[in-house]
Amino acid sequence: MSSSRPGPVILFVATAVALFLLMPLIAVIPVSFTPARFLSMPSGTLSLRHYQALIDNPAWGQSILLSLRIGILSSVIATALATMFGLGIWMFQPRFSALLIGFVLLPLVVPPVVSAMTLYFLMTALSSFNNWIGYDTWLGVTLAHAVMITPFAVVLILVALFQVDRRIDLAARGLGANLATRAFRIIIPNIKFGIATAALLSFVLSWEEIGVTLFITSVNAITLPRLMWMGLRDNIDPAIAAISVLLIVITAIILAFRIFIDRRRTIDPQ
Repeated sequence: MSSSRPGPVILFVATAVALFLLMPLIAVIPVSFTPARFLSMPSGTLSLRHYQALIDNPAWGQSILLSLRIGILSSVIATALATMFGLGIWMFQPRFSALLIGFVLLPLVVPPVVSAMTLYFLMTALSSFNNWIGYDTWLGVTLAHAVMITPFAVVLILVALFQVDRRIDLAARGLGANLATRAFRIIIPNIKFGIATAALLSFVLSWEEIGVTLFITSVNAITLPRLMWMGLRDNIDPAIAAISVLLIVITAIILAFRIFIDRRRTIDPQ
């Protein structure tokens, strides 16, 4: 009986490729401990001065809190919209469902700079009517992020829905269940892991969004990626390496959480 485990050659190649891909991330870690005032590898001594700078400079903390606020709210909006859209497509099966899905997924194929310019004009137009949502406001950034990340959530929700046995919905409808009961008590519980994955991915995409943010912010809504970009553009600060290490750790935790969700889904598909 042949074993399904990979051989030593495959393991060696896979390890080499993984190390090659992770090398830029690994190189950031020692740079963050340099005692110098510029980006460099530490020479003999290590220092936590740049991690301390993250604590002493309130701009880093404010940008992190703002990115968290925007990421959470935009992911909630994107996941809710994607879930409603997916349920409508799956339950009603409209004649032009393929066209509707293609329209929703347009931000995936449109060049990011085109989307950024479009959202810039939208935000400036909204700013002429109010001061709380529009250009260079955190709610405006939230709205723009939601527009950009909703297609990704739609893809995950649709994948989860198309794995659900349609007969359970037909049975519920045959027993007299109304639309709300079928949606909230029959279908959504069967795609809860898909919804959680969509929300998690939406948050990550919003957290790291920089292209659109550069177009629709100036001095008030400074997210963490924008602050890092400003630091690299105006003054190469080693504190950027320190915050990059923290982001790597956060990303590793999120990936571990995603693996945990996938394993639970494998063990308990319902």
